[in-house]
Amino acid sequence: MKTQPTRRKLLQWSATAAASALLLTGCGAGANPAAEETGPVTIRFSWWGGDARQKATQKVIDAFNAENPNITVVGEYGDWNGYWDKLATQVAANDAPDIIQMDEKYVREYGDRGALLDLKKLNLDTSSIEGDTLKSGEVDGKLVGLVTGVASYCIIANPAVLEKAGVAMPDDSTWSWDDYKKIGQQISQSGAGATGVGVGYSDQDLYIWARQQGDRLYDESGKVVIKAETLVSFWKNIQDLSKSGAAAKPSVIMENATASLNQTAIAKNQMGLSGSFNTQLTAYSAASGQPLKLLRLPGESQAKEPGAYYKASMFWSVSSRTKHQKAAEKFLNYLTNSQAAGDVMLTERGIPANTKIREAIAPKLSATDKAAIDFTDSIADAVRPAPPITPAGGSTILDILSRYTSDILFERTTPEKAAQPFIDELSSSLRK
Repeated sequence: MKTQPTRRKLLQWSATAAASALLLTGCGAGANPAAEETGPVTIRFSWWGGDARQKATQKVIDAFNAENPNITVVGEYGDWNGYWDKLATQVAANDAPDIIQMDEKYVREYGDRGALLDLKKLNLDTSSIEGDTLKSGEVDGKLVGLVTGVASYCIIANPAVLEKAGVAMPDDSTWSWDDYKKIGQQISQSGAGATGVGVGYSDQDLYIWARQQGDRLYDESGKVVIKAETLVSFWKNIQDLSKSGAAAKPSVIMENATASLNQTAIAKNQMGLSGSFNTQLTAYSAASGQPLKLLRLPGESQAKEPGAYYKASMFWSVSSRTKHQKAAEKFLNYLTNSQAAGDVMLTERGIPANTKIREAIAPKLSATDKAAIDFTDSIADAVRPAPPITPAGGSTILDILSRYTSDILFERTTPEKAAQPFIDELSSSLRK
């Protein structure tokens, strides 16, 4: 499971980076672009990920270096747990890598401190990236993150569980949240030995619920704007799923939320339907030992506004302190638009945001990866613009939402009593 940097660590970085930001303002970003230099240049490139990503990324770096003898890209990689602490220290010390793999939850944390270059200053070919997807990396009109890939939140169905329970696969073009509950009850009560549906309570789940209610979690300025009544309805739906038997008991819901992918009920063939990103279809299918199926979100056809959107899997960012903008520009264009790079990376960083690369790699993919891409393409006419980038300090929502949801499920409080305190606590956690 991914571990987020602590709030204390982020605040420590923020205090140190405040002084650094003044230096950034004074000297300007990229004072010595590579185009004005003579001789070879070296740029540093940092990312997180497991062994497969490390090997694939290094292969891309080696190919780029071979094609560009005057530019040497040096990789710096690690796992998620230590990546953000290291990056915070590097940025505060004015020693950031030139190119940084960035997560959505921290784009604004770094971007609004002046630590990231406005990529609109570079000559990047983004013509094959859909406009709203490209804008997901903007902070206050500056493009500080170039999206690498996209994912869509959806429902994963286990056909074997549904068949054993004698339940038909739902029509995902019309089904509602009430249908979701009824199907869950049918599965749970069938004697098939499986729980009907999963319960999600991440910020992703809350955002989609809010949008379907015609509401929002944050506005464009990063202010918490969700209405108390939206939160109440969100939590009451979760309560109802559990109490009705469609979903598991509270203790099992909380346990499943923190389980590794292979240990989740859907992966162990012990659940019929569960929320997930479409890009996880391959991993879930492998864990379950059989092909699973992707379905559109419930409630879309009845919603005031559909909740589905393309979420950026991650971004490429450039340090505003880089002295080699042109070299960074060339490497970013290679990562984003090169067929050679696409053939190596495939879906390692999400379904490629570049639609031409996405189409070209399709024949090289597994059946489940192809299904994930097909699903992404199938909802293209229904998706709405991505939400604003998470405001600085907004990563705390994961812990806050989990705590309040637990208290509600275990009836230590009620949705009505929890709504305003949740809004107040989340608002106070954001960096002003």
